[in-house]
Formats: sequence, C-alpha cells, structure tokens
Amino acid sequence: MFPTRPVVTPVSATLTQRRWQKFSHNRRGWYSLWILLILVVLCLLAELLAHERPIVVHYDGNWHFPQWIDYSETTFGGDLPILADYRDPYLVELIEEQGWMVWPPIRYHYRSINYDSPHPHPAPPSQENWLGTDDQGRDVLARLIYGFRLSFLFAVLLTLASAVIGIAAGAVQGYYGGKIDLLGQRFIEIWSGLPVLFVLIILSSIVQPSFWWLLGIMVLFSWTALVDVVRAEFLRGRNLEYVRAARALGVGDSAIILRHVLPNAMVATMTFLPFIFTGAVTTLTALDYLGFGLPPGSPSLGELVAQGKNNLHAPWLGLTAFFSLATLLTLLVFVGEGVRDAFDPRKS
Repeated sequence: MFPTRPVVTPVSATLTQRRWQKFSHNRRGWYSLWILLILVVLCLLAELLAHERPIVVHYDGNWHFPQWIDYSETTFGGDLPILADYRDPYLVELIEEQGWMVWPPIRYHYRSINYDSPHPHPAPPSQENWLGTDDQGRDVLARLIYGFRLSFLFAVLLTLASAVIGIAAGAVQGYYGGKIDLLGQRFIEIWSGLPVLFVLIILSSIVQPSFWWLLGIMVLFSWTALVDVVRAEFLRGRNLEYVRAARALGVGDSAIILRHVLPNAMVATMTFLPFIFTGAVTTLTALDYLGFGLPPGSPSLGELVAQGKNNLHAPWLGLTAFFSLATLLTLLVFVGEGVRDAFDPRKS
C-alpha cells in the first residue's frame, strides 16, 4: 500500500467559496441577484419579446426572418415592390393563405406608433397595449423593455471602464507614492470639483449626444470614485513583508502590483462596484429626463419619467416609470449589500 497524497485546496479557491456561501446565505441579495439576472436575460432578448415584425415567416415552403432581413411586399405575393408591412391586413391575408407567422408577445417596437387606437394618445392600458401608450402613440411596455436594456448596458460599460481606469490610477499612486501620489491627489481633487452636470449640459449644446458620446464623457468623471479605495490598499500593502521580500528578490514592479497587492485591493473594490453601477443608471436617467441625454426617440427610463411628468392625466406613465426604476435600483442595492457583506471579513 502506497501512502495517499492529501488533497490540498488552494487558499484562493477556499476563500472564494466562503464568500460565495456568505452571499448565498444573504437571502435578500441572493434572490435579488436571480431576479435581476432574469430581467436582464429577458431584456437582452427584447426583439423576441417586442417587435413590429414577426420572428419568422413560413411562406410558400420558404423560411423568412423579417427582424433581421428586409423583404419587399412582392416576396409574399404583393403587388408593390415596397418594404413589407406585416401589420397590413392585406399582407397578413396573403401570407396566411400559403404559410404562417410567429409574432413576439408584444407586436410593437419601441419606435412603433399605434395608429389604430380607439382612444386619444396617451391611451390607457388595453389588450393591445398592456401598459398603454405615451403621448406619441408608442407602446409603453415595449419602450420599457428596450429602455431597461439600454440603461443596463450603459451602466455595465461605464462601471467596467471606470473600474479599469480607477484601479490603475489608484494602484500607481499607492504603490509608488512620493511625488506621483502627491500630484495625482491634487489632480483628482481639482478634477472631482468640476460640476459634471453643468459640463454635460454645455457639451450637449455643442455636440449631438449619443450613446457612446455620453459613455465617454461619463467615464471621464466617474473613474475617480475607486481611486481612493485602491490607493489606500496599495499604501498599506506595499510595506508588507511578502511584498518587500519579492522586491528584494528582484521581482518587477508590474508583477508585484498584479500578483501580490492587487488581489487584496480588489476586495474593497468589489464592494463599491454595485453602487457605482446604481449611480450610472440614475445619472443616465436624470440626463434623459432633463433632455441632455440620448437622442430624441431613444428608449430610456428618463424619457419615460418625463412622459409621466408631462402627462399627469395619464397616471399609468408615471406609475410605470416609478415602479420600473424603483425595482431596478432596489435590486441593485440589495445585490450590492450582499456583495459587501460577503467580502467583509468581520461577518461570518
């Protein structure tokens, strides 16, 4: 019999497992994460949930995918070589004679207008428009789905870009210290004192806002949120014995920063990321509400809030905006609290 070799579990894996267990035991954060993931998946598949074109059309033995390919009316036996209108009763009758269509649950895109509504716009909720229409006749639920996706993707990109820049700046300041840290702190103090909202308003009057334009401007002002946290961890970690030993053995600065100090700094950084994410959502909503955000017609939660304010006689608009924002921000805060408690070594 040969002696069996004991199985050694990596310390990092064990620590990660303990943090995940602590997060899963936080029922409020755990359930909020799953609800948020379900909503995100549904909104990422927005075209399959809400669109003015069918998902698939089977006509005369051939398969057609109108959401991704433009077809003319003559493709389905029509007379005019124009873009097919799949809500036209004449075209619907032609297709159903030799085939069938599969529609999304909501037959409206975020830009679609309901011209056949029996009520003046904004129309109340009905079987055709589940959450009613806004003052331009657009389906509120479709715009909510696309607006949720747009806000979520904007917040994800903004959080990731801000984290990369903020962690890099804080790591350089904290590790090297001296004049680099002194000049960096003075620059951050001046940069953080700039009024972000006023700068955005001024720039919006010069340049036509767009998704990437707003993202770039917001990244310029949001990366400073993580610098102080990462800098403090690096100031503490650079004098630890194993870091000094690695430096004495000739290990390069980049290797020490990435392998030895940065993992410890990420503990505090991870607890801040969900709250930066929440701030990104509220900032985009505020800009869209004030009219300095995305281009007119874009689906956004802020534009829905503005619709509710401008149409107080249509309470479904204000209620939809309130509950959608309240639900999203509440889920994000609960997930952030769960992550913070999971990374807190004082809580078992």
